[in-house]
Amino acid sequence: MTNLRNEIAELIGLSLPWKAIDVTYEVLDSVKEEGYTRQLVSYTSDGDKVSAYLLLPDTLKNNPAVLINHQHNREHHLGKSEVCGLVGNPLQAFGPDLAKQGFVVLAPDSICFEERRKDTTVEGFDFWQHFHEMTYRVINGEFLMKKVLTDAMNGISLLAGLPFVDTGRIGTLGHSYGGNTVLFLAALDERISYACASGSACTYEYRMKHGTGIELASVIPNFHGKYDIDDLVKLVAPRKLLIVSSDEDKYSMDAPEIVKMAGVRYEMLGVAQNLEHKRYAGGHALTEERFRDIIEWMIMN
Repeated sequence: MTNLRNEIAELIGLSLPWKAIDVTYEVLDSVKEEGYTRQLVSYTSDGDKVSAYLLLPDTLKNNPAVLINHQHNREHHLGKSEVCGLVGNPLQAFGPDLAKQGFVVLAPDSICFEERRKDTTVEGFDFWQHFHEMTYRVINGEFLMKKVLTDAMNGISLLAGLPFVDTGRIGTLGHSYGGNTVLFLAALDERISYACASGSACTYEYRMKHGTGIELASVIPNFHGKYDIDDLVKLVAPRKLLIVSSDEDKYSMDAPEIVKMAGVRYEMLGVAQNLEHKRYAGGHALTEERFRDIIEWMIMN
């Protein structure tokens, strides 16, 4: 599996093991909420400024930590604020619930979302900014996934560097676009001990056969044909992974097959119970039931 992990990382443009740098951050604002404090922070990643919310529980000692990756939903104006319950869909607001349960939460804006949009003055330009970030990199022989994962891995480094975080209990969570990030991130960054990917476990093979869209960061030339999403899930083993899918969601339609293929690896390692799959009736959007089940799983792990 080490060779597979290195091959996929090399294809994306990353070198493993990840050189964890000391990621320092600046606190720009701080607001006390019930059970936690929400800090607006900024830190540098790959020469770029990342804006994020850092949620700090009232008690700070050997805390579990989680990097929450926000969804896409064609709403580039939303990012960290949605998963922290300030705007948008309340069923995306994992941050406050987890912070109240003692988790240190880092919720960054992904590139081209919320505060990381370069131009907010032109109506309808958000998509094209995002598209340009992908195409310009491809022209230069690099991929947007490299940037997304570099930023996420530096987010994990930030959490790991906090003196009150238990470095053996750092996880990651995301729905849809955020779930895509989780699958790649958890596969390649072994510092992550548990992960939850919701509405995102769908193979490239299925997407291309059925005309299902592929998110811009997942456009990785020469990836398909050698690898697929089940290979990423195999690389998470023996660590804990929850895959959340639904039977009418085209973005997680073949999740059962992915779990079946990757489950062989978990079984070989004697940790079949560490790969969990929750399949629901319904479409892509999160429901109250799924939201609560994800929170409960995170707390138990």
